[in-house]
Amino acid sequence: MKKTLLTLLIPCAFGANAAYEQAHDPHVVGGLPTLTCEMTIKEPVEPPIPPGEIHNPDGYYDSALDKTGDELKLALNNIISTGITKLPYTDNSSPDAMDVWKALMITDEDPNDSSNVILMYTGRSQLKTLNSSSDNGGDAWNREHSYPKSNGGFNDNRASAYTDIHHLRPTDASINSERSNLEFDNGGSPTSESPAAGNKKDGDSFEPRDAVKGDVARMMFYMATRYEGKDTSDVSNPDLELVSTVSGNGTALGNVCRLLEWNTADPIDDFEFERNSKIQKIQGNRNPFVDNAQWAEVIFRKDCTE
Repeated sequence: MKKTLLTLLIPCAFGANAAYEQAHDPHVVGGLPTLTCEMTIKEPVEPPIPPGEIHNPDGYYDSALDKTGDELKLALNNIISTGITKLPYTDNSSPDAMDVWKALMITDEDPNDSSNVILMYTGRSQLKTLNSSSDNGGDAWNREHSYPKSNGGFNDNRASAYTDIHHLRPTDASINSERSNLEFDNGGSPTSESPAAGNKKDGDSFEPRDAVKGDVARMMFYMATRYEGKDTSDVSNPDLELVSTVSGNGTALGNVCRLLEWNTADPIDDFEFERNSKIQKIQGNRNPFVDNAQWAEVIFRKDCTE
């Protein structure tokens, strides 16, 4: 089912802090008189699929539909490892050359302001041009490897995982530095950067704010499915796995038990769902766990050994 193209006259309220709210969270803004605004939905978009239903756009997952467990993971690996366009991390050869910077300006664009991107950990809406390619300040945005490249062993920017935009997100440079290569779990104290946002960290783990916990989990499920150490043409050829611990894991990453909880607690929303489709247009593949979040349980539950 798709949304219909329409134009609506709706009441709109504007406030000074609106630009700093997460685009796919409920907005609570105010402070100025209510105005009447015209809102046009420019093109049909597919909404997220209700939990439990299978989303199979254009038969993309046909070869995986009758499988479960490790067989499902293998089938999904074959699907999402095919037809990939590997992006350069940075390409300044021309204004039109696609690279990770430009891709993230598309995939994470603020739906309410096309000049901005939404920063994952803070939820801040920020100018696309205020990024670390032109500004070294702590409030510039940079390219966060949500699966840390040092953990995964893909530190070479020629590696597919290094430039895979399914797990690369715009983040405030300061909080990216605070998180460093910490793995994911609950607990800790508020981060120094934007403590009110809800991110926490301790000596061995990082807990993202509630509004993106599911996003983080589904990115990790994707990485552990996409990179199975089978692609011998890849400069790093990583085999990424999810485990129940958060330290001493080698190229594996934890905590998978918490990721499964976050996958349920923070369901897929329009922003994440539409980001998946944008990535397919740029990179050539989809994140199966954004399309079908329930697959995470049947593949990764066995790895939760707490």
